[in-house]
Amino acid sequence: MSVQKSLNTDIRYIKGVGEARAKAFSKLGIATLGDLISYFPRTYEDRTVIKPISMLVPDETVCVKAMAAAAPRLTHVRKGLDLVKVRVVDEGGALELTFFNQSFVKDMIKPGETYVFYGKVTGSYRRLEMLNPVFEKEGARNITGRIMPVYRLTAGLSQNVLAAAVRQGLEACLEQLPDDLPPAVREKYRLAQARYAYENIHFPDSPEALNIARRRLIFEELFVISAAMGYMRQGRSAKKGRGLKPVDLSEFYGALPFQLTGAQRRAIEQSVGDMTRDTPMNRLVQGDVGSGKTVVAAACCWFAFKNGCQSAFMAPTEILAEQHYRSLSALLEPLGMRVGLLTGSMTAKQKREVVGQLKLGELDTVIGTHALLSESVEFFDLALVITDEQHRFGVEQRSALSSKADAPHVLVMSATPIPRTLALIIYGDLDVSIIDELPPGRQKVDTYTVSEALRERTYKFMRKLVGEGRQVFVVCPMVEESETADEDLKSAQEYAKKLQTEIFPDLKVALVHGRMKAKEKDAVMAAFAAGDIDILVSTTVIEVGVDVPNAALMVVENADRFGLSQLHQLRGRVGRGKHKSYCILFEGAGGAVSRERLKIMTETNDGFAISEADLRLRGPGDFFGSRQHGLPEMKIANLASDMDTLSKAQEAAQALLKADPGLTLPENRALREKIERLFEMKSATLN
Repeated sequence: MSVQKSLNTDIRYIKGVGEARAKAFSKLGIATLGDLISYFPRTYEDRTVIKPISMLVPDETVCVKAMAAAAPRLTHVRKGLDLVKVRVVDEGGALELTFFNQSFVKDMIKPGETYVFYGKVTGSYRRLEMLNPVFEKEGARNITGRIMPVYRLTAGLSQNVLAAAVRQGLEACLEQLPDDLPPAVREKYRLAQARYAYENIHFPDSPEALNIARRRLIFEELFVISAAMGYMRQGRSAKKGRGLKPVDLSEFYGALPFQLTGAQRRAIEQSVGDMTRDTPMNRLVQGDVGSGKTVVAAACCWFAFKNGCQSAFMAPTEILAEQHYRSLSALLEPLGMRVGLLTGSMTAKQKREVVGQLKLGELDTVIGTHALLSESVEFFDLALVITDEQHRFGVEQRSALSSKADAPHVLVMSATPIPRTLALIIYGDLDVSIIDELPPGRQKVDTYTVSEALRERTYKFMRKLVGEGRQVFVVCPMVEESETADEDLKSAQEYAKKLQTEIFPDLKVALVHGRMKAKEKDAVMAAFAAGDIDILVSTTVIEVGVDVPNAALMVVENADRFGLSQLHQLRGRVGRGKHKSYCILFEGAGGAVSRERLKIMTETNDGFAISEADLRLRGPGDFFGSRQHGLPEMKIANLASDMDTLSKAQEAAQALLKADPGLTLPENRALREKIERLFEMKSATLN
């Protein structure tokens, strides 16, 4: 059997799994033998320490070697509840064991025989007990007397079943397990072989063996991603693009109705510099909420126009597309440019008109949603593609727009501040410009963390601001009650109803959430932007980009349920006009830990500082709220704590690609195959 085939073997054919359990495994993302052995434990239980009964302490979890003093007793307490009790003894004492709904234990434990039991000690010193311990005969050492893995589970799978399946899986493929790390890299960084690492990450012989295995697997994960990004970047620099002619930017700067910050100028000059080269630009402009990224996009569109070419700007929603259309038209039309808008809700006649103008070159720039991707859209001469909030587009959408021209320049914009360390991984194939200064006049939003005790005072404050002509956002963590058994969580639907009928019957309260149709959502948002709604209750659907300068208060319910980066994005919805603005975070049931975390929000408005704290506290998954961002899933590495390993892995990847850019040498072939598989699985990182 070939190596690849063995790792691709369907999980159903692993001993002890079968059809029914395979369904449970699939809920954990485990479909093949390769998935199974790469499903790493979340923690470990040290079952190597065996204590005599006389030394046991209530509340500790420990192993005990003891003999069954009598046959186990089975009691039917009521329907659905059986108890098995057995007394076990050693030389120094006795221990009562209780098993709930495990009637089979009655026949497994024989009086006079010695077993090793592992579980939590309860009761008092006078009468010690252990509830539902795992056990095996003395000397077996399958589930006791060793360090045992603890896995994340799902319904239908127990720790024992999962551990047994992993053990079978390792036996089935350990001999043939490929080593994706080139030997020279493994030797230089003194890393264990793959076989040793997989064996000891699941069933470590000792704490030292576990550390050696973890170090190898973390390094490999970060090394493969770093090599993949470097490999992709090399492929891009080999691609021929279209170098545009340099143009004096002073004409553009002189026409602007405001002064640019140094960071904005730097981002413009870096981007325009890219567009003069004969390799396609692939640049990310990353800036905090309100840092003025749109003017960078405008400068690039103008630069393409001065070269006689067209540009296209794709936004994730109609509201954002219309917003960008208004701001870009205001900047570009005075410079003689023709700017168009193309969205799904336009009439067929309007769409036909815009499509015709693009094909004939009668529009210089078009702003639109994914409507730009439809087959009917053709360009006269497209040279620049801009995408906003790129993590909300899959690679297929971005490449579909790029494919409407021959290797166009690509500019990606994001208002999600990402720590440099994480940007290296997510955007390893992009050049990054960071706008780290706010334009003059952009104000700080005063932020407060409050408890339920200040609820009435918050309502009064909301009414006061609405009385002054301002508007209010209220964000809830979920759409409706049934989503969770947690009664303390605010649901947007219930809360909107309560605010409208009980608290503010004289004000206009509206609701928007992610389950609504795009047209309904857009209609509510447009009404709010027009000032027809006083209080907008929503889920995080309003997190990115919506511009309502008159909104002066953001109230976030159960703020402990959100990541800091998400809260920062929500706060960025207010303070966009001339009015003093505020953000109130209800701390929810998170207690002291969540209060400490939310304190960061009250201390700084710097999105990059917040994102660094978020990475430290919650890991990388939170930056986008869900897994749409295309970050290759980390199975074992933690970007918050493994930064030293990341820099070593990147150093190793760079050196390897310098020596063998195409990864064509025999010793690098396994790595190249792994990178190609990674691109297939996580192509959303590509641009």
